[in-house]
Amino acid sequence: MCLFRFEEHDIFLPMIVLEELDGHKKGTTEVARNGRQASRTLDALAAAQGADMGKGLKLDSTGHRESGGKLFFQTNPLDYTLPTSLPQGKADNQILGVVQALRDLYAKDAPGRPAQEVVLVSKDINMRVKARALGLAADDYQNDKTLDDGDLLYSGSMALPADFWTRQSKPIESWQSGSSTFYRVSGPLVPNLYINQFVYFEAPGEPSMYARVTEIRDKTAVLKTLKDYGSIKNAVWGVNTRNREQNFAMNLLMDPEVDFVTLTGTAGTGKTLMALASGLTQVLDDRRYTEIIMTRATVSVGEDIGFLPGTEEEKMGPWMGALDDNLEFLAKGDGGGAGEWGRAATNELIRSRIKIKSMNFMRGRTFLNKYVIIDEAQNLTPKQMKTLVTRAGPGTKIICMGNLAQIDTPYLTEGSSGLTFAVDKFKGWPHSGHITLARGERSRLADFASDVL
Repeated sequence: MCLFRFEEHDIFLPMIVLEELDGHKKGTTEVARNGRQASRTLDALAAAQGADMGKGLKLDSTGHRESGGKLFFQTNPLDYTLPTSLPQGKADNQILGVVQALRDLYAKDAPGRPAQEVVLVSKDINMRVKARALGLAADDYQNDKTLDDGDLLYSGSMALPADFWTRQSKPIESWQSGSSTFYRVSGPLVPNLYINQFVYFEAPGEPSMYARVTEIRDKTAVLKTLKDYGSIKNAVWGVNTRNREQNFAMNLLMDPEVDFVTLTGTAGTGKTLMALASGLTQVLDDRRYTEIIMTRATVSVGEDIGFLPGTEEEKMGPWMGALDDNLEFLAKGDGGGAGEWGRAATNELIRSRIKIKSMNFMRGRTFLNKYVIIDEAQNLTPKQMKTLVTRAGPGTKIICMGNLAQIDTPYLTEGSSGLTFAVDKFKGWPHSGHITLARGERSRLADFASDVL
């Protein structure tokens, strides 16, 4: 769909690009599917307008948002000379030649205007480097990125300034409901808040406050104080939260009104452990969901070890080491004085309520009253993320978690990952929440390695 993302600019498509598209169209891969779709879009554009293609096709006639530019195909051969150091037959180099020829033509037609107005747009980094070496303007295609490189991902929490209480434009209303206290606040900070964002106030000598934004109306916001999952009496399946962000995350995981939770953070911040502990409590104790479904992106860190034997669950087994490690910890904590037999029975019960599924077979499924955990979500594309999240039926809760610093898929970056996409698109929706976990709690070795390596 990139053709419709250039607003008022004209697009020029060299013939060699159509040849490259043609070479990619065979097969059932994602690339082949996209290649065929691109060709269909071009064909529909040309058929709908039926105009002389030499004069350009309008890009605003396809029902997409008005772009104003035109699409030109290379209908005539262009004269160009590339340095002999570049192999002449290579497709990339032919495209560079077309850019150079267009720039020379443009400079001839409009002598007073800069030749830099002809820009090569490519996702191929090496091609952009070669273009700049030849003195041609080149740019990355930015529209597939949720965040630009300089932007910061929404963290889900915010510290209130020291003068927050004194800068209120109206008197603060407060009321009690159950074990929570609610505050209606106003002031200059309110327009920057999102629903389900966590706010905290920590000042020496003053009582601390940890709350969640539950309502934003006009110029006021309602803050609701949190349950403290760090205390022994509020432990979730024997797990206590150890820091502020973990407590924020547990409040989201245990809230039945929140259907979609995203957790990001470095290695050892407790993402999988908290998601599993809250899942087991809500499946086995509260009976809120019928079972836990766990899946993850199967991307190897090193070389692939080939095909795996067995059923779908057995094939997913080697990928689920994180699940086994955390279940071992949770089973040890539970069962109290029941001894070896009691622990084995608890373990059996836990495993009977956890299903491990492969993402490959998710299309068309609907999950009813399930607690779904998507691990290593940083390796998903936005399209895969949409496929998985749209599986949710009534009563289902989805938890997506990952570490954006550990993307193993070669064609994804922190800005274009499906996890970044989900966090950005869901922020502010009343039934979703996000937290970036800040502190590692695995071990002093893991924390030090996370910092220095």
